[in-house]
Amino acid sequence: MTRSISSVAVIGGGTMGAGIAGACAQAGLRVLLLDVDRAAAEAALERMLNGRPPAIDDPERAANVTLGTIDGDLALIADYDWICEAVIEDVAVKRALFARLEPLRRDGSVVSTNTSGIPLASITEGLPERLRRDIAVTHFFNPVKIMKLMELIPGEDTTDDALDALAEFCGKTLGKGVVHAKDTVNFIGNRIGCFLLLSGLHKAKGALAAGLSMEKIDALMGAPVGLPSTGLYGLFDLIGLDVMKLVGDNLAANLPPGDTGHGYTRFPEAEQAMHDRGQVGRKSGGGFYKMIKHDDGSRTKEIFDLAAGEWREVREAALAEAHSDAAALLFADDAEGRFAWDAMGGALLYAADLVGQIADDIVNIDRAMRWGFAWKKGPFQLLDALGPGRVIARLEADGADLPKMLGVLKAAGADSFYRADGAEYLGLDGNYHSVPA
Repeated sequence: MTRSISSVAVIGGGTMGAGIAGACAQAGLRVLLLDVDRAAAEAALERMLNGRPPAIDDPERAANVTLGTIDGDLALIADYDWICEAVIEDVAVKRALFARLEPLRRDGSVVSTNTSGIPLASITEGLPERLRRDIAVTHFFNPVKIMKLMELIPGEDTTDDALDALAEFCGKTLGKGVVHAKDTVNFIGNRIGCFLLLSGLHKAKGALAAGLSMEKIDALMGAPVGLPSTGLYGLFDLIGLDVMKLVGDNLAANLPPGDTGHGYTRFPEAEQAMHDRGQVGRKSGGGFYKMIKHDDGSRTKEIFDLAAGEWREVREAALAEAHSDAAALLFADDAEGRFAWDAMGGALLYAADLVGQIADDIVNIDRAMRWGFAWKKGPFQLLDALGPGRVIARLEADGADLPKMLGVLKAAGADSFYRADGAEYLGLDGNYHSVPA
């Protein structure tokens, strides 16, 4: 069977549901948006038109959206090709909704759940076979309009034609960068990105004790390694310590036994204290950073000094020439280099050990980190920039085990993960394959 999508029913009008519905309406599709009541559905449409940024650029495209309620209008999904569930991140709520909608949808329709980390198997266990064949995870990143990444995750029973229809539609009609992930906790982007953030807090604690400032840590975790300028602490402020606390709890409950991430699912003491007093980030008026407005209209940026336990004015952190790029920084024999190797290098090694578990190949992992977390290079592209042989030699000198993909590279006698100007990548089988378009 070949399936196509020309109409979409979105259930749940929160931030993600409104973003998905708006993107589909802007693309010219017929859209049904259902929420708990009419007022909530109307508020979602208002956000599509007037949010920052608006999900619908052309106000006339709002006419593509039909509003309704879950209790009163769920039967209308029978007239739509793709039913996208985007309700709260609660397994019981999602399962109850799918049990209700499954008898109402027509044969040939495809179904998805938009979740940032709940395994699909937990949602569909015991539900009808037809649903298990036709459902996948479509994990859009927020805001939907701006973020390129969309992780597509099949279940054990998902058919190829259902998956192909979602990949084709989200890639070509919505213009997303579709990454194929496996049904594991937090999928690809959040698995690696949140590992870097959570482990980074713990490793920064040692760097602070070694004399590095918080400003220096953020500078090191930005341009030199190809990450956004927010760095470590700035990105926590953007996401929120409250959100990252929930992420850590989810990882603690669902990471496989023995996973390195188990060591970093809880905050260090100082950050936990910040969380507990509501100092969670930008949304609370300040987390690690805050802006002070003065009577004369000027502004001063302050940082919460973790060592002193008090606010102080931000001091610019200049980087030495030896710390200006990833290869120089991670192999520098100083406090900056040791921190960068421990934090960024640790995340690269973690990613190298997850190939086959969270994705079938390095290409999907690299794309997820570039498109979802704005890394300039994906983990394996960055390892190529460092020199995989040099990384292997350092690990062997330290008596450390080689992560899976570095072991594959060494066994294959290869010297890079990509070759032919990036047109070919090294697979788990030790052979090079063409990078898919």
